[in-house]
Amino acid sequence: MLVIVSLAFLVAASWAKPFHQTQFLEFMLEDEGSAFLPDDEMPMCPFGCQCHRQVVQCSDLGLSTVPENIPKDTTLLDLQNNKITELKENDFKNLRNLHALILVNNKIGTIHPKAFAPLVKLQRLYLSKNLLSEIPANMPSSLHELRIHENEITKVKKNAFENLSQVYALEMGSNPLKNSGIDGGAFHGLKKLSFIRLSDAALTAIPKDLPSSLSEIHLNGNKITRMKANSLKGLHNLVRLGLSFNEIVTVDNGTLDDSPYLRELHLDNNALLKVPAGLADLRYIQVVYLHNNHISAVGVNDFCGFDYYAKKNLYSGISLFNNPVPYWEIQPITFRCAMNRAAIQLGNFK
Repeated sequence: MLVIVSLAFLVAASWAKPFHQTQFLEFMLEDEGSAFLPDDEMPMCPFGCQCHRQVVQCSDLGLSTVPENIPKDTTLLDLQNNKITELKENDFKNLRNLHALILVNNKIGTIHPKAFAPLVKLQRLYLSKNLLSEIPANMPSSLHELRIHENEITKVKKNAFENLSQVYALEMGSNPLKNSGIDGGAFHGLKKLSFIRLSDAALTAIPKDLPSSLSEIHLNGNKITRMKANSLKGLHNLVRLGLSFNEIVTVDNGTLDDSPYLRELHLDNNALLKVPAGLADLRYIQVVYLHNNHISAVGVNDFCGFDYYAKKNLYSGISLFNNPVPYWEIQPITFRCAMNRAAIQLGNFK
């Protein structure tokens, strides 16, 4: 028996590889797979940039153009806070795996019509704080988010977002955009859009033909003076509407009927003379901001309907401070469908 065991040991030893001392980085190589590669297999990283795990960071380098030799497997490319003035046809050549492109705070004024053609998997495109005067052409149909606020956009042409049926968030605030600069059908193609921000622009009315899929609209800081009866036409999925810091004097009767599922309405810092009609009929409304207006009277049925049980949600926030209404004249029954006393903010937040 001893002879047989010894023979087996000698055979196994003859097949075994020579002993090799495992180093620290080699343990990591076994665990992480391709985290550490030989120098001749490492993808080239643009000069001055940092490359790690399909992420290329080239921000804050003073770049005037998109760098060359970006690894083909890059999924996130960060080029923010540079001095890039133009996106050329071949700037993103071979970057078929790119999912996010960050170009915030550059000086981009020109984008070649084919610049985004290679980016067939791009989901997030951030072009905020640049010098663009119009919506870029031929953006990837794979986009989910487009953020292009703080540019110089004055025109949104018809079908400007054509083929962008997957976009759910559109940020266009802080552009000098007027209603006359928005063509009819400008937002056609945005079939899944749920969030849009057009704040701090030069709008004098709620834009027409907004996608019916929208659940959240932010139009704060514009020059809107009136909410017409058809202002929210087709927006039956709307949940949040932000209209703070406008010049709204009146809300026409029936305006809110087109958005029966509205939960938040922000009308603070306007010029309203009374509580908007139709609030009492909104069964799901929970938050109404009306502070800093010119409301001089509040009726007992302005917020709550006659049928208490018809309301699905109780109010969690009603603000009326900084209005000329005599607060001591408001009847307590006015807020009968509020969650509690803390939900009501009158003079001096009391």
